[in-house]
Amino acid sequence: MFSPWTRDGRVRADIVQISPDISGWITDIRVVDNQPVRKGQVLFVIDEARYGLAYREAAATLAQRKATYDEARREDVRNQQLGNLVAVEVLQQSHARAIEARAQMDLAQVALDTARLNLQRTTIVSPVDGYVNDRAPRPNEYATAGHAVLSIVDAHSFRVDGYFEETKMRHIRIGQAVDIAVMGEPKLLRGHVVSIVAAIEDRDRTNSTPNLLPNVDPAFSWVRLAQRIPVRVALDEVPQDFQMIAGRTATVLVRGPELRPIGNGAASAPGAASAPQSRFELWFERVIGALR
Repeated sequence: MFSPWTRDGRVRADIVQISPDISGWITDIRVVDNQPVRKGQVLFVIDEARYGLAYREAAATLAQRKATYDEARREDVRNQQLGNLVAVEVLQQSHARAIEARAQMDLAQVALDTARLNLQRTTIVSPVDGYVNDRAPRPNEYATAGHAVLSIVDAHSFRVDGYFEETKMRHIRIGQAVDIAVMGEPKLLRGHVVSIVAAIEDRDRTNSTPNLLPNVDPAFSWVRLAQRIPVRVALDEVPQDFQMIAGRTATVLVRGPELRPIGNGAASAPGAASAPQSRFELWFERVIGALR
C-alpha cells in the first residue's frame, strides 16, 4: 500500500497547434492525416495572389518615395551650396522637405518588408518533427489568422506522467529509475523521474469573494481520499517496435535502491545463486504479466 507505484499513468506529448499568421483560402495541401513530418517541411499553402499584389504595390510605392527623396536631397544640397544667395527660410524649408521625404521612404521600406513577410508566410511549415493530427485541412478551406488549422504531435516530447497518491511521495526523488508497463505491450519501458509538480488544485477552496476573502466549502467529507500528485518521467529505453501514442495507459513503478529492475533482466549464470526477490517484486511481476 505504500510502495511508489501506480496504475494511473499516461503517455503524454506536447501538441503544437499550427495557426497561420495571415488569412486566405488554402490552395495546396502537402500532408495527409497522421503523416510523420520533419521540421521545416511544408504543410499547406495559402492563396498567394492577394499577397503578391500587395508586395508589388509596396515595391512601387518605395520606388516613388525614393525618387521624391532623391529630388528633395538634391534641392537641399543645391540651396546649401548657393550660400547667401538663398534666403534662410527657403534653405530651412528645403532641408525639412528632404528629412520628410527620407522618413516617407523609410516607411515605404517597412511596408515592403511587411508585404514580403506576408507573402513568405503563405507557405506554412512544420515547426517541429512530429505527426500530423487525424484531421489535416482540406482544399479551399478558409484559414483565419490566429486560428488553429491543424496540430502536430511533437515527436521529441513523449514522456510518461504518473499520478501517485500523496502517501507515496516520500519514496519518490528526482533521478530515480522507473519501470513502465504500457497496457497491451509485452515489453517494459525504462525511464527516470525528472520533475514533481509543485502544486495541485484545492477543490475545497473556490475563488476569492469580491472582498478578496477566501471562500472555503463548509461541507467536509469524513472519508478523505489521498490526493494524486503528477510525477513526470523521461523515457530512457524504448523498444524499437513500441507504438508511441499519447494518451495510452501505463503502470509506473519508481525503483528505489533496494529494488532491482524487473522483467527483461539478464539470466543468471548456471549454478549461480539468484538474488532473493521481495514479496512486492514478485507481486509486481505478476501485475506486469497480467497486463501483457
